[in-house]
Amino acid sequence: MPNTKSAKKDLLTSERNRVRNQSVRSRVKTLRVKAQAAIATDAAASINEVQAALKALDTAATKGIIHKNTAARRKSRLVKRLNAAQA
Repeated sequence: MPNTKSAKKDLLTSERNRVRNQSVRSRVKTLRVKAQAAIATDAAASINEVQAALKALDTAATKGIIHKNTAARRKSRLVKRLNAAQA
């Protein structure tokens, strides 16, 4: 438990950020899984799902919730999978 007044405030801030980050990470993961499932079933119709996942990854990286290189790697793998399915 925090001992000082500023440490107590920092604990509240950390908890608020943890909850926000957790929801964003969950949303990114959900959209990524949906996009992969859409690619597996119908590659031509999955473009909207992939675009939504890419946008969510960019937003999370911009907010600093995930690292920018992590977002870039996941985007690259998703687009590579889409292109392979369309070919």
